[in-house]
Amino acid sequence: MINGAHVILYSRDAEADRAFLRDVLGYAYVDAGADWLIFKLPPAEAAVHPADSPSHELYLMCDDITATVEELEAKGVQFTEPVTGVGWGMKTTLRLPGGGELGLYQPRHATAYDL
Repeated sequence: MINGAHVILYSRDAEADRAFLRDVLGYAYVDAGADWLIFKLPPAEAAVHPADSPSHELYLMCDDITATVEELEAKGVQFTEPVTGVGWGMKTTLRLPGGGELGLYQPRHATAYDL
């Protein structure tokens, strides 16, 4: 029935953020026409958390957050908060060239993306 998910990142500088996904993160892509790039993402999972008002967050996942942060910093990526421990893993936030932010975390919990 449902065979995938499509994530949309809204950006003040879409071209710069597309270049970040392509050149810095190395994500494969297709050109849907007129340089409108659609990126293949790593395996994903979804969780639903209780909240007072509806919202969404996007986190990229990694196996070793320290090594991943070092590798991305060497490519010029800026982080807006230090790596911190939370009950479900280690997390930080990176700044996109267009001004947006993405979460990055190393899970401590069982993951669902290999099911």
